[in-house]
Amino acid sequence: MRLNSKGQVTIPAELRRKYALEEGDEVEVIEVGNALQIVRREGAERRGKRLTRHMRGRATTTMTTDELMALFRGE
Repeated sequence: MRLNSKGQVTIPAELRRKYALEEGDEVEVIEVGNALQIVRREGAERRGKRLTRHMRGRATTTMTTDELMALFRGE
């Protein structure tokens, strides 16, 4: 990896997948001895939780979940 002019690095895709890191996840860089570690920020919401919280209460339909599922399934 190479540090860019803004002090940023890109975490390789295989490591992001392995550690389930997604866009918007909060991480911290901590110093441990003479090394730096990237760790998920304690207490930070995962991306899915953030999206769910953001979307909750925004539906504009009066259909029930069962009605929507039947529609999606073509029933």
